[in-house]
Amino acid sequence: MKKDILEIIKEGIKSVDPLLCINRSVRLENDILIIKEKRYDLREFENVYIVGAGKASAKMAFAMESILGDKKFEGIVITKYKHLYKTRKIKVIEASHPIPDENGIRGTKKIIELLERAKENDLVIVLISGGGSSLLVLPKQGISLEEKKKTDKLLLECGADIEEVNTVRKHISQIKGGFLAKKAYPAEVVSLILSDVLGDPIDAIASGPTSPDPTTIRDAIRVLERYDLKEKVPKSIITSFKKGETPKPKDKIFKRVSNFVIGNNKMALESSRKKAEELGYNTLLLSSYIEGEAKEVGKVLASIAKEIYYSDHPLKKPAAVISGGETTVTIRGNGRGGRNQELVLSAAIQIRDLDICIASVGTDGTDGMTDAAGAIVDGNTIKIANKKGLEAREYLDNNDSYSFFKAIDSLVYTGPTNTNVNDIQVILVK
Repeated sequence: MKKDILEIIKEGIKSVDPLLCINRSVRLENDILIIKEKRYDLREFENVYIVGAGKASAKMAFAMESILGDKKFEGIVITKYKHLYKTRKIKVIEASHPIPDENGIRGTKKIIELLERAKENDLVIVLISGGGSSLLVLPKQGISLEEKKKTDKLLLECGADIEEVNTVRKHISQIKGGFLAKKAYPAEVVSLILSDVLGDPIDAIASGPTSPDPTTIRDAIRVLERYDLKEKVPKSIITSFKKGETPKPKDKIFKRVSNFVIGNNKMALESSRKKAEELGYNTLLLSSYIEGEAKEVGKVLASIAKEIYYSDHPLKKPAAVISGGETTVTIRGNGRGGRNQELVLSAAIQIRDLDICIASVGTDGTDGMTDAAGAIVDGNTIKIANKKGLEAREYLDNNDSYSFFKAIDSLVYTGPTNTNVNDIQVILVK
């Protein structure tokens, strides 16, 4: 089952490779660039600029270069360290994720310098993927990088979901929340987006740099209040809220902006489901909206697995249940781990001695601040751990799932995948 589960996950990740996603959505016919249903006659544009940010942005840039060929264009994208992909014309800058660094600021300033050259008869192509919110970074004036980093760390550790985190990020930024579109105005702008947010809300993916922002400063303050962070974030964050709102839907800057989602979690899950079917399993695509505290979600997925194991409901054995989304972890301990590892550790406790296998993996190849993509467990995991003197609940309480799985060789490593569409969870029951 472990071999099968890894094949199923691999197929899901493969299906949302940026090369495939862009080639499915973009083509060039002579001088006409066709993106989804829109047509752009390149003869009508004086310049074509390509900018972007995210874990998939370098490979997306390579894909666009391949399509445009010898057409005239230039560009800059920012990607996470070790997520480089060889490009010819588009400059790729590496920066830190999930906590931003100076490289991110330098790269963002270079993108802004490029966009400020854009005129009404120019085309700006924006490549956006998960991770872009940390990589495309330029805080409002008065906020230092250290203050921005402290705020991001507090938001990522408090248990807030990605939309809540990005609501705050947008309102302390000069580039997120529609401000990139403002920098590019009055040029024609088209964004190609790989979604890592449940339901694909354009304004939340990478904090919506080319999208009107439906959230307000008051919403950002409510997030800080909800997680008791208002008194913990630097004072400059609260002060910056007085400097004005993000661009809203009726703003003229969005009249020539088009946003297209070209890859998402559901696409990956459907490919995983088909692979499981090929391997002989009865399949169920449970949901692409899985969210909540990781260890609680782990219990729920384990309970579904046990229901199938004992009663062949909601589908008969051999069964494969595929799900995805993005859980959260509230940090209370001082260990290492990530949401996928924590989810799976919680599930492992529930499926002890049963012929069940469960894995959860980040499609970007990274889970939390670790080098693993996730973890995989079965009915023997807890027994193996106990023989090594490891108590699963202690590691779970200390948010130290990485150390637990490292000790029993149950981590899943993919390395950087150059894509990012949330997580994939797979349950197999024989």
